[in-house]
Amino acid sequence: MMHWILPVWGLWWREMVRFVRQRSRLTGALLQPLVFWLLLGGGLNASFHPAGFTGVSYVEYFYPGSVVLVLLFTAIFATIATVEDRKSGFLQGVLVAPMARSAIVLGQVLGSATLATVQGTLMLALAPIGGIRVGLSALVLTVLVLSVLAIALSGLGLSIAWKMDSTQGFHAVMNILLLPLWFLSGAVFPLNSAPLPIWLLMVLNPLMYGLTAVRRSLYWDDPMRIDGLPSFAISFLVTLVFAGATFLLAVRNARRNLW
Repeated sequence: MMHWILPVWGLWWREMVRFVRQRSRLTGALLQPLVFWLLLGGGLNASFHPAGFTGVSYVEYFYPGSVVLVLLFTAIFATIATVEDRKSGFLQGVLVAPMARSAIVLGQVLGSATLATVQGTLMLALAPIGGIRVGLSALVLTVLVLSVLAIALSGLGLSIAWKMDSTQGFHAVMNILLLPLWFLSGAVFPLNSAPLPIWLLMVLNPLMYGLTAVRRSLYWDDPMRIDGLPSFAISFLVTLVFAGATFLLAVRNARRNLW
């Protein structure tokens, strides 16, 4: 068991140390979604009112999507390091060590997810500015949902990074796949007002359920303000399955890519 735990701990701790030494990642992962929220939310606040959300302004509506965007950017920045580790030779040294590939991937996923959860939790301090009053029970539940969603996004990023040979290729996949997933999650426009083709894409998008779970947890004490969304139980269950599926996909890709 220790031969499995120690690699996980070592890789997790390495992510923590690297993050402390590269504080620009905090700026990019936290400030960019904050700027999106303030500029886009403030600009559309007077002209766009989300359907099905009673008494919710667009700034308030866009806030949970900004929190999820923090998780997405943090996971992206952390998983880009996998491509850089391959170039530097560190990844090759890890792969030839006597440890399971699942332990390697778990250490990477937990490191990335920890950073994403911490930064997403910091973003929750701005909830009152967006008009959301979060009680203690809602806060604990939201952090739990964010941690599961962070694991899912980190696993997704790693499953892609294990296939990439350059950071340029990763950025291309990010623009083609990851950001559209966020746009189709209900972060920018609600599910119940989307045209049928877009609605179908949103229903099939697992990130939509992750964002819905975040919304449900934030409004845990006032659920009547949001309507037309899947229940918290369904959304959280889909998010758990999403996290497990992306982790298994990352392990599969790690086993197929030796170098």
